[in-house]
Amino acid sequence: MTKTLIKLNLTTLLALIGLCNSVFGQTNNTNIEKQITSYDSVLLHRYLDSINISPLYSQKRQKYYDSALSIKPWKASWWQQKAMPLFKQKKYEIGMVFLDSAVKYDRHRYIDYRAFIKCIFQKSYRDAIKDFEASKECIGAGAVMDHSYDFYIGLCYLQLNQLDSSIFFLTKTINDQKKAIGEDWVHPLDLFYLGIVYYEKEDYAKALESFDYCLKMYPYFSDAEYYKAVTLKKSNKPAEALALMTLAYDHFKTGYTINEDNVDYEIYPYQVYKRSSYEGAIKWLGEKVN
Repeated sequence: MTKTLIKLNLTTLLALIGLCNSVFGQTNNTNIEKQITSYDSVLLHRYLDSINISPLYSQKRQKYYDSALSIKPWKASWWQQKAMPLFKQKKYEIGMVFLDSAVKYDRHRYIDYRAFIKCIFQKSYRDAIKDFEASKECIGAGAVMDHSYDFYIGLCYLQLNQLDSSIFFLTKTINDQKKAIGEDWVHPLDLFYLGIVYYEKEDYAKALESFDYCLKMYPYFSDAEYYKAVTLKKSNKPAEALALMTLAYDHFKTGYTINEDNVDYEIYPYQVYKRSSYEGAIKWLGEKVN
């Protein structure tokens, strides 16, 4: 999904830049390039070559980045690349220190990425909302990692049990997609989490509607089938629930689950990732039917 283009006059643009600076207490140094000595240039090339041949998760790679950053500390992308493998190793606290530096030197490029990391990896939902709201103020309506800022804000509110706020933002991003690209192109994960929110609110009719829409966009989506089956049980339809849960388990074993790029590193909220979850539900539903 592409970021919405917003036309700003100079006064508004300066006001937004000032707001961003006041929020973060720093200026945007995206384009700053300071001159370095020829000797440092030679060293820098050596460090970068060594980074390229060092294993992603190695301490050696981290140290070469440290050496490169000692020469060019304003290179935001290097701070981000230093942080990224640490998040994948669940070393969130030290990774965030380096990502903060990436935001410091290139806020426009990395503020929404930091918000994403706080939401999906670090699971600091209140801080993530703050960063997404700051992203809106600095950038406008935008997206990161294939989803709108509103999607992530809605997900954060779900995880904070602020369900009405979650419905507002998830519904907004779904409606925005319908207007921009059509009803047949709404992202299934947006619909999945809207179904989850309605399930948590015990509005089972709306939950089933959302799960059905989700499964239309992504057939065999085992997580959506799982929660639809549970919702059917709550709706006094245990036989339908058992049949669907059995089907969901088959689809889970085939690999039809949440297919986000980062699902290899983090379990997403409400993701059903254990065989025992399906097996236990099938056994329990079977007892209710019989």
